[in-house]
Amino acid sequence: MSIRDANVVIIETGRTVVRAGLGLHDLLKTPTVEIQARVGLRQTASENGIPNTNGVSEEPPLASTSRVGTSKPTASVTDYLVGTQLDEALANGQDITVSWPFADGDVSDWTQAEAIWKYIIFNQLQRRRVQNESPVLLSISSGLSRDTYERICQIFFERFNVAGFGILELPMAQLYAVNTLNGVVVDIGDEKTDITPVLEGFIVHSAHTSTPLGLRDCQNYLANLLRSNQNVMKALSPPENPTDPETLHNTLLELVKQLYKDGFVKVPSDGETAAPEDEGVTDIAAVIVAGREKAVIESGMKKKATAKQSAAEQARAREIEALDLITVQFREHSLTLGKERHRFCEPLYDPSLVDNLPYSTPRNPKSEKPMPLQETVGHAVSHVDVDQRQSVWQGLLVTGDVTRHVKGIGVALQSRLAPFISSPELQTEVQPRSIRVVTIPDYYAEYRDTGNGFAAFLGLSIVAKIIFSDYNGRNFVSKADYAAKGPHSIIEMTPSLL
Repeated sequence: MSIRDANVVIIETGRTVVRAGLGLHDLLKTPTVEIQARVGLRQTASENGIPNTNGVSEEPPLASTSRVGTSKPTASVTDYLVGTQLDEALANGQDITVSWPFADGDVSDWTQAEAIWKYIIFNQLQRRRVQNESPVLLSISSGLSRDTYERICQIFFERFNVAGFGILELPMAQLYAVNTLNGVVVDIGDEKTDITPVLEGFIVHSAHTSTPLGLRDCQNYLANLLRSNQNVMKALSPPENPTDPETLHNTLLELVKQLYKDGFVKVPSDGETAAPEDEGVTDIAAVIVAGREKAVIESGMKKKATAKQSAAEQARAREIEALDLITVQFREHSLTLGKERHRFCEPLYDPSLVDNLPYSTPRNPKSEKPMPLQETVGHAVSHVDVDQRQSVWQGLLVTGDVTRHVKGIGVALQSRLAPFISSPELQTEVQPRSIRVVTIPDYYAEYRDTGNGFAAFLGLSIVAKIIFSDYNGRNFVSKADYAAKGPHSIIEMTPSLL
């Protein structure tokens, strides 16, 4: 690995999460740093002339766009708490104002944004400003203005003294990770889902859209469903000593997070095809390349054990499988849950399910009700030229942190999108006939068990390995470029802006 590869910094900047890593290895690695994209300001600072425009939050996992920060001229970068500093301050009960500068898809406060990036580079990745030999490739949301690009470029060169700098839009990074230049990226966030069609390596900005549906809706929905599980309710809120409603809801939310993060949630799809029967032929080369030797051996041993079971034992096993019961340890309780856990993602496909649910995120009464995710995706692709839609539908990429833990969201969405493609009554050469779900290939060994949740970081790593090894490629800004042309140099070095 060259010195330059060892110094490259990758930073993925999302609405609610920032991920980063140092160094490009032959075996591309997952991010080593992951923090929530939020900053905290002690109320004592707010009282000294800084307006308090944000709500105080002691709920760490999820962001709210209602807490997007506004400009605070008298607050400096060093005034803000980030990462573990903020987590510890909130845990200690300090009076903290929390802001999420990237939550609306843009940069709402530059001082807050700089505080987050500074914490990543100097605190987490241990870079030194005086002798900073690290070039940085940063991802941001799509569709931001040229002024925003220039301001970001200026911060990284003048405040962080980076050796080189490039910007890549998130949807492009995500598609690069699955080896395609055409597709539609469905990025499921905490409170919003972004849908971005991409054609021949360029984002179709006129077709980009977002919908106020996300992980928080799924969590609230399943938490309410679990109230009908008598086993769960008896353990968490016994009749003789009932728990107050708000505490109970927060407890149920904690249980829901444990369920999906432990892989106990799957997403049944409409019309999902059954898995083909095993014909007894194993492609050894494919198994070794995918690193699945252990899984194949265990599967074979399980089949042999099952074959020796009596008819009664096999019937009982099928009965248990049909009920799909699991027992989980939650706090000091042993809880039994059934198929209701697999309804976790239903609000994405039918938003009316969370209307008027207790503790649901309030929606702006002036805005229209969100459409189901499949309709929003179909509507976005309909803004692409008719003769290009076939290419776009061949790369349906569903990503977002939830896909690291919940499998099958892409297939479930694919089956629900069927009405938006070919019609038997109308067949032309340009008419789409199928939708292809794309995922991160198995040969990226470090990413095999991460779903598509780290697609943006993988795509950034791939691009960084290419552009920073080619000085003549003109896809990043060097120190010499910045010295000669200033912040505007990022415009000339970003192909998507030309």
